[in-house]
Amino acid sequence: MRGVKRVVAVLIAVLAALVVLAFVLENQQGVALTFLGWSTAQMPVAVFVVVALIVGMLIGPVLGVVIRRRRGKAVA
Repeated sequence: MRGVKRVVAVLIAVLAALVVLAFVLENQQGVALTFLGWSTAQMPVAVFVVVALIVGMLIGPVLGVVIRRRRGKAVA
């Protein structure tokens, strides 16, 4: 059973990598973002989307920990 889980996990990881690769290859047109007067260099759309995804994946768990700690202090 453990071997089956490992194979499924590897297949899911490979599939996710292929989807990301296809996304990056399909979104090569260059864009420059401007926010509050600050502009970025011209980069492919995929760079901005992948960076936003990674930042969200980092912020989500951090906020979860902060909320869990606040609830723990309020209950105790």
